[in-house]
Amino acid sequence: MADIRMSLSAPFPYFGGKSRASELVWSLIGDTPNYVEPFCGSLAMLLNRPNGAGHVETVNDACGFIANFWRAVKSDPELTAQHADWPVNEIDLESRHGWLINRSAKLREWLADPDYFDAKIAGWWCWGACNWIGSGWCEGRGPWRSDGASIVDSRKLPHLGDAGRGINRKLPHLSAGQGINRKLPHLSAGQGINKKLPHLSAGRGINRQLPHLSAAGRGDFIRQWFNDLSDRIRDVRVACGDWSRVVTNSVTTQHGMTGVFLDPPYTEGRMEYAAGGCGGDLASTVADWCKANGDDQKMRIVLCGHAGEHGGLSDCGWTEHQWKGRKGYAVAQDAVERSKSETVWASPNCLIANPMLAAI
Repeated sequence: MADIRMSLSAPFPYFGGKSRASELVWSLIGDTPNYVEPFCGSLAMLLNRPNGAGHVETVNDACGFIANFWRAVKSDPELTAQHADWPVNEIDLESRHGWLINRSAKLREWLADPDYFDAKIAGWWCWGACNWIGSGWCEGRGPWRSDGASIVDSRKLPHLGDAGRGINRKLPHLSAGQGINRKLPHLSAGQGINKKLPHLSAGRGINRQLPHLSAAGRGDFIRQWFNDLSDRIRDVRVACGDWSRVVTNSVTTQHGMTGVFLDPPYTEGRMEYAAGGCGGDLASTVADWCKANGDDQKMRIVLCGHAGEHGGLSDCGWTEHQWKGRKGYAVAQDAVERSKSETVWASPNCLIANPMLAAI
């Protein structure tokens, strides 16, 4: 079989990923023996580390599906790839979406065990993320809700009153329809998770078109991708919970010089990221932690945001570096403009960045 290795990246799309800023960020952090990433998402920063794995690396994400995916790939890449390897199928997308949402609350509890992972949940979540359009994948928003045992459609059908829910609803005669009976998106707007068809173009992540590969070859491609990721993150500690748990002394400076990369959901803008959009007060809380810890001689901290979002850090000796991000799924023109003003703030103990890397 021909070599199908590729540069390491997440096998699913992730809005707000910082792969384009990785060279700049690592020039500021340097090759520290300890590295902590409290909002890991697609692991774009860690996977783009120039010199490979450090001595100690810890990542965290509040989203159970993300944390479980990286744990599963780390521990059983073959089984996770097997569950992720599935053709685009709209009905499967809807049913798996419901099945995953029904397990989301329990998943967070299960992940409290540092050795726990579920390869099926991880594979199905990854597959769906590659098929889903826009935000909302496995967030439990929209009309499809869990009643604790199954997924039901919370909408009442037009003109039929309380006519039942989910698969028990009556057909809406000759109206636009709902659920699996809706018209296609080009004929009516649709609702909820049915508003758009799954990605049917060139594909994304594991569903990208690879015309030179047979069906078996595609399976090999996915398995090797997951195995390569597993090799890279073999010793990475994957936590699931609040970001503040992984920036304590026991996780950071007790292991020597520590690089901390912080990419919380932004306070401003209307960019739709993979989990929950903008972050409200979270980004401000993270910035306050940065101000309190920026002078620590054993830490090099980099914080992401939009230009002007964390201006107070500049008064504390932090430096600003702009870079050009992707536009992603912008829902307003200001989001397009903000993609041109992506900024990272570097703590006073960071290294001096190459000016060419900071240029837009």
